[in-house]
Amino acid sequence: MSVKRYFIDSKFIGDGSLAFIAGPCSLESLELGLRVAKFMKRLCDERGLLYIFKASFDKANRTSVHAWRGPGLEKGLEQLAEIKAKAGVPILTDIHESYQAKPAGEVADIIQIPAFLCRQTDLLVSAAKTGRIINIKKAQFLAPEDMIYAAAKCREAGNDSVMLCERGTTMGYHRLVVDMTGLIIMREFGYPVVFDATHSVQRPGGLGGASGGDYRLAFPLARAASAVGVDAIFAETHPSPKEALSDGPNMIPLDEMPKFIDEILAVHNASKNFRQQKTQD
Repeated sequence: MSVKRYFIDSKFIGDGSLAFIAGPCSLESLELGLRVAKFMKRLCDERGLLYIFKASFDKANRTSVHAWRGPGLEKGLEQLAEIKAKAGVPILTDIHESYQAKPAGEVADIIQIPAFLCRQTDLLVSAAKTGRIINIKKAQFLAPEDMIYAAAKCREAGNDSVMLCERGTTMGYHRLVVDMTGLIIMREFGYPVVFDATHSVQRPGGLGGASGGDYRLAFPLARAASAVGVDAIFAETHPSPKEALSDGPNMIPLDEMPKFIDEILAVHNASKNFRQQKTQD
């Protein structure tokens, strides 16, 4: 199967290796961002893995109108640019409005389209026109087969540098389920596939005016996705999730990330060796 490869920070996504996209849900402060970015970069460098820092400058899709949203576009991008320079990491951030694409593209290496917005044509087109890699999250209500149309909107706007991301499908109130076959289906389109481990264990609105979740379930789901075959694992992490301003229940504590990465990497390597052996046979 031929899959596109993207060169980022001296490594590839899509070449059979495994990358990690991780950071706090929201960019709560520059200090938090730098702490997480430097910690995660060291972990991934020690293991020869590509690391991409993720944080949102504006969480425009919170459950409650009173929920924390972030530092905003201008201040948030300033902080992301500083994190990129001081920690030496590529940046992924999401946009919610078309006008945010151009300034975000001046800082971010990857622009992310939130799941609820993956059918928004103008948003996809504006993101594509930045020339950056576009990580499109599959909506909770979409079949994996339908993601080919989201990718096509970027391609027809002149940018075929796309990644497709699984983050769980709505099963019922406050519950998501992950269909691992969707990872295979989306990768057959020829784009690298990302598995969002922490949003897949989210319980939207499960705490009334906020989302709940159980980060412990991200571990087995990420191992399963790695066994199926993905190009990157996405996970939100925080030094103290209980004190986080958004998505605390499903964020992995920062001090548990070494265990998280090593478990996934062990499965990835075993699965890769198995596939190579099958090819030789």
